[in-house]
Amino acid sequence: MKMLWLLILIFPVLVLAVPSPQQSLSEQRIRKLVAEFTGAWNKHDARAFAASFAEDADFTNVNGMSAHGRTAIEEFHAARFATTFKNSNLTAKDVAIRFITRQVASVDVHWEMTGAVDSTGATLPLRTGLLNFVLAGHDDRWSIAVMHNQELAPPKN
Repeated sequence: MKMLWLLILIFPVLVLAVPSPQQSLSEQRIRKLVAEFTGAWNKHDARAFAASFAEDADFTNVNGMSAHGRTAIEEFHAARFATTFKNSNLTAKDVAIRFITRQVASVDVHWEMTGAVDSTGATLPLRTGLLNFVLAGHDDRWSIAVMHNQELAPPKN
């Protein structure tokens, strides 16, 4: 009898802890989106970079500058990919996904960047930061609806 009560108490926890097949597939697609996002950055391809965003997305960079809409996001990055970030390399170090609904997810991406330059052309030291995405799922595709980026202090050795 004790075993039956234990199963009754534990079963709901076990069921809730196991991701649904749809959630697992969505997580795979989200991780693919992050990989495409960083891949486009590393190719310095503003069009491919902007393709990760929803048509009406909102973007805010580490300096608080923003752009609304995929076209504006592409234009914003095209200028930077030709200068400041021309030789930069972006790495996603840690990706944390939280599903708010089946079609909405919050995603935190810790990043590192090398190869960026300042306005004089001097190479900047290693940069680290955190991207926060609000993603919207449509059919079998996820896109960035809102993105905020922040730069963090470099890790201490």
